[in-house]
Amino acid sequence: MAQATAVIGGTGLYALVDGEARTIATPYGAASVTAGVLEGRDVVFLARHGSGHSTPPHRIDARANAWALASLGVRALVSTAAVGSLRAELPPMSFALADQLLDRTWGRADTFFDGDDGLVRHLPFAEPFCPELRAIARAALPDAAPRATVAVIQGPRFSTAAESALLRAQGADLVNMTLCPEVALAAELGIGTATICVVTDTDAGTSDEDPDRVTAELVFRRLDEARPRLVDAIARIVAAIPDGYAPRELMDRTAIDAVLARPVRA
Repeated sequence: MAQATAVIGGTGLYALVDGEARTIATPYGAASVTAGVLEGRDVVFLARHGSGHSTPPHRIDARANAWALASLGVRALVSTAAVGSLRAELPPMSFALADQLLDRTWGRADTFFDGDDGLVRHLPFAEPFCPELRAIARAALPDAAPRATVAVIQGPRFSTAAESALLRAQGADLVNMTLCPEVALAAELGIGTATICVVTDTDAGTSDEDPDRVTAELVFRRLDEARPRLVDAIARIVAAIPDGYAPRELMDRTAIDAVLARPVRA
């Protein structure tokens, strides 16, 4: 049965629902999902980094993931993202709802419309995240920061102090490695996204002695601590998405259907 809502779990969230584990063949490779029920709603869960964090950020096949979800009828996507903070008002262990992106990645397959088959489209992306889903998330999570600009870096290494300072000067509030091209690819296939950012650290830190300066160990520990709150937040947002939710029409349906009709790879 086609599903209407998906959850993509970022670092630290590798399972969410009990249900049928499926491998979806796509034109870009396979995607692994679990179809289950959350708060009485049919949900498809996808672990962004694979089982046990087996896929680094720069090797995530975001096209396969987005195509698989769209092929299952997904229209609404709630995702999570581990982030480092560049602002004192967004301290570790706080939540924020992303509203803007700064793409600082390179070399990633970031569109379904690269012209290889003569199909070219240009995605309107001034507001990367779905305003309706963000409003639902804000109502469900009143303690989360209502907006944040996320700079997405290539990874898998963390920022230098100079890079962190530059991103702050450019207007970024948070740093992440995975939301680009994921959010844009979902939008190209008619899927709206809202993202819960979990602040785990202060990126390159405020000083050499900053106890919240990022390390992988710190990120995993903080996410483990935040997991019960995060799962509760996801459940509240999913439960509040109306049955008739329809994402913005940013791409014409003919183009979306053409992408979904591409032959899959075995």
